[in-house]
Amino acid sequence: MKIVIIKYNAGNIQSVKFALNRLGIEPIVSDNVNDILSADKVIFPGVGEASSAMNYLKEKQLDQVIKQLKQPVLGICLGMQLLCKHSEEGDTNCIGIFDAEIKKFNFGKDSELKVPQIGWNKIFNLKSDLFKGIKEKDYMYFVHGYYANLCNDTIAVTDYGINYSSALNKNNFFGVQFHPEKSAEAGEILLANFIKM
Repeated sequence: MKIVIIKYNAGNIQSVKFALNRLGIEPIVSDNVNDILSADKVIFPGVGEASSAMNYLKEKQLDQVIKQLKQPVLGICLGMQLLCKHSEEGDTNCIGIFDAEIKKFNFGKDSELKVPQIGWNKIFNLKSDLFKGIKEKDYMYFVHGYYANLCNDTIAVTDYGINYSSALNKNNFFGVQFHPEKSAEAGEILLANFIKM
């Protein structure tokens, strides 16, 4: 099976690669269009800033390539956010697969909630085979200052001051705001479920 991790200027590629290695998979890390189009599964990772990441994808025309993909695609963290319509981070128009807007957590200076959210939080209202074997209110590991609103594509919810989409799905596209590669057993189950799709 050919698993391709899209290589671009927003990294957490090594930790995703190591997580797949633990499942016995040696992924290809590539920004080559033919590699991506011919993959059985595509993982679109990301840690970084939306506008510079989107500019890089457009320069390489990877935004258009991603839109064409028919195989299962998993966006992680910034990768998920870039699959949405628009991000407040740098007022960025994104790829537009998911019907969600990316907004900044805004709690006011008196709030005890820190931005970015860093650490473990629960996922609930799970609505996809992506979560087979994962329980309601299992914990996943998050690092983010921006979030996707609840929408028709929401398949998991997390509460951090407000309820937001911690996972999205439309057709063959999936996105998770948390880092499955850093989320211990539950994250490993999720990656294995995605590989089996």
